[in-house]
Amino acid sequence: MSEMSTDLSKGQSLGEGRLDDLRILEALIFASNEPLSEHALREELDEGADISALLEQLRADYSNRGIQLVSIDGKWAFRTAPDLAAFLTKYKVVKKKLSRVAQETLSIIAYHQPVTRAEIEDVRGVQTSTGTLDVLLETGWIKMRGRRRAPGRPITYGTTDLFLDQFGLSAVDDLPGLSELKGAGLLDGTVPVDFEVPLSQKLETLMDDELPLDEEDDESAGDSF
Repeated sequence: MSEMSTDLSKGQSLGEGRLDDLRILEALIFASNEPLSEHALREELDEGADISALLEQLRADYSNRGIQLVSIDGKWAFRTAPDLAAFLTKYKVVKKKLSRVAQETLSIIAYHQPVTRAEIEDVRGVQTSTGTLDVLLETGWIKMRGRRRAPGRPITYGTTDLFLDQFGLSAVDDLPGLSELKGAGLLDGTVPVDFEVPLSQKLETLMDDELPLDEEDDESAGDSF
């Protein structure tokens, strides 16, 4: 760390052992998913290490940085500096658990894209609410691609690069096939003999049976039936 290096260059040596202890503490706290107690941290250091003094030193080293070492109910963790919270609002991620219906709808879109709401309902066998599509659009995992060249010009849906990133896929072609789904226990022996997982595709350009979206289409998916 820059401040720590400055201290050493001025001759305010911490001692090699103490410096190593500080680095160990920094790494442990940084890597932990939850705050760590002094007891848990002390177990990772050499016997006789002054854990309280080390933590205070580490807190001082980070006092003017973008992240700070804080004590939370007697445990220690790195947190964003309070005065920078406003800058990070747009990066805040709100985790939401998808309902079973939303998961089914997302799967159908991934494997059948480009697909319309009516086509999704044909696969599911039940009606799909506009709210389900809205939830998936909010996640950024699907997008409205265009409109089908058919009566009513229904909106077509497809997955996004964010979907690929979320599920660790390099391309839609990497979606699991029939044998992989069976191996993972997601398909049982009751599936029809002639059942096949549809070949997924993610096209950057519209297909021949798709028309470009209208300007008002960006407002909502409410007319996508």
